[in-house]
Amino acid sequence: MAKGVKFSDCIASYNAIMTDVDARRFAGIYLLSGDEGYFIDVICDRLAGSILNEAERSFSQVTVYGADSTAGDICMLCRQMPMMGSHQVVIVREAQNLAKIENLVHYTSQPQSSTIFVVCYKNKEQGRGIDKRTAFYKSCVKNGCVFESIRPRDYEVDAWLGGYVSSVGLTLQPKAMAMLKEHVGMDLARMAKEIDKLAVSMKEGERVVSDAHIEEYIGLSKEFNTFELNDAVLKQDMVRAMRIADHFAHNPKSYPITLTITVLFGLFQQLFLLNYHSWLTRKRGIPFPSDMELVRLIRANNPYVVKELKTHISKWDNRRVFAILGLLREYDAKSKGLDNGGLDNGELLKELLLKIFIQRP
Repeated sequence: MAKGVKFSDCIASYNAIMTDVDARRFAGIYLLSGDEGYFIDVICDRLAGSILNEAERSFSQVTVYGADSTAGDICMLCRQMPMMGSHQVVIVREAQNLAKIENLVHYTSQPQSSTIFVVCYKNKEQGRGIDKRTAFYKSCVKNGCVFESIRPRDYEVDAWLGGYVSSVGLTLQPKAMAMLKEHVGMDLARMAKEIDKLAVSMKEGERVVSDAHIEEYIGLSKEFNTFELNDAVLKQDMVRAMRIADHFAHNPKSYPITLTITVLFGLFQQLFLLNYHSWLTRKRGIPFPSDMELVRLIRANNPYVVKELKTHISKWDNRRVFAILGLLREYDAKSKGLDNGGLDNGELLKELLLKIFIQRP
């Protein structure tokens, strides 16, 4: 896949591969690489369960792991004839741990039609990607299917998540989506598992997932989480914010202060950017962006977030927001032990919130 591939390209390529697999149009070689392991695992698992039937898999399908194999041994496996059926399948998982992976070119440059060879190379394991300059990589492009798995940015995940939710027959309300993303983060595999759990847990006839369902079936409190803390701060509801902070203080492992500060910092970054675009409209006559444009520009999770920000933006002029961003940096350092006056993280969070509410430029 070309350099500079985008997440949208990754999704399109993923869908095309899955369509071909479902139609039993198989490539002879699959090189699945990239920094998002979820798509690599799903494609590999689909291939492993689709090419051969159960009886054939016992004789003609083998899975090896990079750390336990050599390129020479794998090439020899690929050149064997299938013991049962028309194909054999050779799968290499964790190929990033395979020494001298480029030596697989001895097979991939001249593959045989009776073997389907699947290589799973996850960049994140080694902190580097597969070398696209090698003869091995180029032979995979020439003789098979090369897929690059891209990790989405925060603002790109909603489209994928919405599609996955629809694929299991559900719809997520905006608040439920925000809570799920906060709970899971950007771990697509965990996100898919939680959606699958919702799909089998919802009562018959229930298809719309609310925040109450997230609390009931996933276990995330709809009252005490960083999404609700952001909401309380945005609306200047000090009583609710301090109640949430007190809950965080009593559950520091579940609600680490570094994560809370990061989420608050994201909120005030969005407020700053929203104010900036308002300024561009007032001072320079540049049309104010639509809500969908703002989702991208301020990297919001979804239009629901933009709507809430716009409703309360008048309370947060940018001089005040800029000062609060400075406060958040200061307390991030304090949470890591720098000049914190001996306060624990729960006390630091409460002190930070009080300063945010009384802060004036």
